[in-house]
Amino acid sequence: MNWYIILVDTHPILMAIIQFAILGTLGEFVAKWVIAKKIFIPFPLKNILWKMVVWSILAVLIKTSFVGIKGYINALIDHHFLPIAFAEDGIKVVRAFGISVLLNLQFGLFLVLFHRVLDNLILKDKNWAGLEKGLLSLLWFWIPAHTVTFSLPKVYQIGLAAVWSVFLGL
Repeated sequence: MNWYIILVDTHPILMAIIQFAILGTLGEFVAKWVIAKKIFIPFPLKNILWKMVVWSILAVLIKTSFVGIKGYINALIDHHFLPIAFAEDGIKVVRAFGISVLLNLQFGLFLVLFHRVLDNLILKDKNWAGLEKGLLSLLWFWIPAHTVTFSLPKVYQIGLAAVWSVFLGL
């Protein structure tokens, strides 16, 4: 596991891209497999590669938002908009929950919509069906999931977020 930590510390953006490109695309495969109740290659190779590109773009946005949202929450604490319990040396789960709520209710809305736009460009299919489910998942799935994510040491956070992306496909 030491090699993973070294790679994430040394190449944070590249590692985010690799993890999301593989796991996010895998999540889309799993969704198709669950629906069809069999394992098969659900997309043409060209679409698989484009989906990996989309997940790579999302990975950069997600990784930078993870860094930025922590600065944002620190600024809110410094300006007394949030209690000290949300500080880095405060209550760990309270901070993790605060980061998760801010991330998902601000950046998450954009990410769900942007992901759908990119998918529609790839597939050349203007599919907006189920978008409300994606937006609602920010509340019932992503806030709790990212509370767990932000409770972990920083080096494991983007990796777990990439694992959660498998669930996004579902």
